[in-house]
Amino acid sequence: MPVHKRQPSIELLEIMGVVKENGNEQISIPPVHTPLSYDYVLVAKTIENQEREAYKKQTEYIEELKKKNIRVTKIIDDDLVFYGIQAPKEIFEKYRYLLKVSDACNWSSDQNIVPLSTRIRIVHFILNHTPIRSGEGLRDLMKTKVFEARFCLHEKKKQRELKESWARWTACLQGQPITAVRNYFGEKVALYYLWLGWYTYLLIPPAIIGIIVFLYGLAYFKSSPLIKEVCETDTVMCPLCDNKCKVWQLSDTCAYAKMSMLFDNNGTVFFAMFTAVWATLFLAFWKRHRASYVCEWKVSDWCEEEEELILEIVNNANCKPKKHKHSYLRSTLVLLCVTVMILVIIGLTHVLVVFRVITAVLLANGKSEFLSNYSTSAAMMLGAVLHYLIITVMTRVNRIVAMKLCELEETRSFAATEKSFTVKMFTFQFFTYFSSLFYVAFFLGRINGHPGGYVRIAGVWRLEECHPSGCLTDLFIQMAIIMVLKQTISNVFEFTGPWFCRWLKRRQTQRLQRKCAHCYLKDESEAKYGAELCDNCKLRDWLSNYRLNDVDSFSLFNEFLEMVIQFSFTTIFVAAMVPKKTNDIGVWIDVLEAIGVLAVIANGLVIGVSSDFVPRLVYKYRYGPCANGTVTDIDCMAGYINNTLSIARMDNTSMKNEFSIDQMQTPSGLNVSYCSYRDYRSSEDYSLTPQFWLILAVRFAFVILFEHVVVICKFVAAWFVPSAPMQVKNDRLFDKLHRLKEELRSFEL
Repeated sequence: MPVHKRQPSIELLEIMGVVKENGNEQISIPPVHTPLSYDYVLVAKTIENQEREAYKKQTEYIEELKKKNIRVTKIIDDDLVFYGIQAPKEIFEKYRYLLKVSDACNWSSDQNIVPLSTRIRIVHFILNHTPIRSGEGLRDLMKTKVFEARFCLHEKKKQRELKESWARWTACLQGQPITAVRNYFGEKVALYYLWLGWYTYLLIPPAIIGIIVFLYGLAYFKSSPLIKEVCETDTVMCPLCDNKCKVWQLSDTCAYAKMSMLFDNNGTVFFAMFTAVWATLFLAFWKRHRASYVCEWKVSDWCEEEEELILEIVNNANCKPKKHKHSYLRSTLVLLCVTVMILVIIGLTHVLVVFRVITAVLLANGKSEFLSNYSTSAAMMLGAVLHYLIITVMTRVNRIVAMKLCELEETRSFAATEKSFTVKMFTFQFFTYFSSLFYVAFFLGRINGHPGGYVRIAGVWRLEECHPSGCLTDLFIQMAIIMVLKQTISNVFEFTGPWFCRWLKRRQTQRLQRKCAHCYLKDESEAKYGAELCDNCKLRDWLSNYRLNDVDSFSLFNEFLEMVIQFSFTTIFVAAMVPKKTNDIGVWIDVLEAIGVLAVIANGLVIGVSSDFVPRLVYKYRYGPCANGTVTDIDCMAGYINNTLSIARMDNTSMKNEFSIDQMQTPSGLNVSYCSYRDYRSSEDYSLTPQFWLILAVRFAFVILFEHVVVICKFVAAWFVPSAPMQVKNDRLFDKLHRLKEELRSFEL
């Protein structure tokens, strides 16, 4: 066997502090098959009446397991009955042999041993695919409460080691022991935490650039002619709502104008381009790190669907293959259902718009002077809170709908079901999170009309306008409220929930520990040599595992979904767990790449359509003091704010019907005959001016140019960074060559 070299990509992760071991660690001691090696535990409620249907099904299921030579140990504890499941050695020998002769998995992993994580995965599959005479499997029996729970057992020694080196607050600034996580939880969990560590580390560059852009805007607070013009102007603006709202001074928004300058300045364009390219480099380097680790773990060619086929044969040698099926009728129904669901979610965005409009009117007409003066801002914040509540509710609805659609599809394998569910669930969640934000970014303040011709809901409620300091302020506040609420509330429940459950169950656990103090097998190391633990010792361990948080097949999906949604925000604007074997993060990599492309489009539209970057550019080179190359002592942006305003006069008939005389009175008591509003319209007939059409054309040109430049940069970055290091490819080549030579020598002997 050639000398194995460490992967440079893994060494780099060590130096950066993402991981703290080289990935070459293997399982030190092959698991020994002893009477104490319980692979799984089933839990049910104690049933006194043996004539009950639940008792009969429970007994029948256990008998079906025994027919497969699975050893079942029964222990009763008050109102609970525990079944310790121990699979025979022959099952794992079959698995090893079939793995060796398979097409895709035969080069994967060490086939001379069956680690505990693999044992658990095999038994988990057998338990889920052992039906009783009625055709019900374990999942069905758990739904009908024939069994209360199922779980695999923690290895206490390994668990303590992981707690010391990984699952504690003081270890958060250290690298992760990824290979130790893989050996205990399986490749799927390990790859998730490797991805999470890399993502967290790679957030540092955009955070630094964002701070620089923020400081760039801060540096122009005093010298910016735009801020100076807003703060010193005496321009009177039109009322922001009907009836009670009055005209107001543009200078009242001086503080908001300064805040807007922090994230809507010339540096924003560079930051948006950087973020789009950063997303590409993040994924490109992630592929390299993933390739290095799966090569070290020898799962480069692993195929989940083929392993599932092997497990079916191990479970039942006479099984029939699940055929690949495709139904145009089912596909059409699924497509229609997905479309309807997306339309419903978009409809909720309209509900949010109506809510904000009506809330703004009610607050403006209310008794509170403070809320009346800031009715638009208050309505927007309340809308953001309502949006968060909708997200919370729709997350549950989306999950149910996505699962039902997967059942309608009748996917052939669990891997296919998981992929289908991921795509649907992410699509629904994406629209749930971002539909309202897209409205704020691209439609708010652009479809509300003008004085004398405002667009109204049901002819009554006037559509909301952008924040006086600009539409990006609305977008910023909306995203900030949603992210703060989501992260804060979610983290509170994630940390306090398990702690509270453990506190409630502590008294019973202590009673069991006192009983076990008299057991002669106290040291776990003695168990490795075949000594059988007493029922109290078993019950103590089984109860402690039973009280852990429940985790199902899609639990890791929840973690990925949360982080990918966070990744979308970034680029666009503890349990008993069943170990899973894989060599990738699955369809999530496609989702992340799709988000990367969408980020380019969205950032281009935000800068080109939502921000004032393009109007400022047009004014500077076409309408401002420096237009046509004229050199003056005046700042090139002087007069820009006044240029973006149009005038509405009270002598116009439509204006008289729009605003009352009281509304046209300033806070100082002065009656005005005209007011200004943000738009490019004629003061005579309110038609759009040539400047509006020029700006619109430049906006579209900028979006197209921005997207082409960034896409080219993304392609160059993706081409420049290969998806797999050359050493990984060479190691796989030499490893296969070595194995083929070994097979040939075995054949000749």
